[in-house]
Amino acid sequence: MDAKVRSEEKFVKLSIAYEGKEEGKAVCSTVDRIISKYDIQPEMYTCNLSNKKDVVVIEYHDDVERVAGDIFEEIVKALNIKIED
Repeated sequence: MDAKVRSEEKFVKLSIAYEGKEEGKAVCSTVDRIISKYDIQPEMYTCNLSNKKDVVVIEYHDDVERVAGDIFEEIVKALNIKIED
């Protein structure tokens, strides 16, 4: 598993690449559990990166209070993954 963050003014996106059904279940359940604790809700989608990898993308728009950074940090720590620049 690995992750990549992209941010601009009032917009931030976390992409988490994973391989296989087990990693997919772990990512989705962790993301859902953590996001449900917060009032601000993201747009989310999943896409196929290659034959073996999929990616879940979590996007926050109009994040004036910059809450998404804390949420992303919590997700990354819970999944014990590294963030690529």
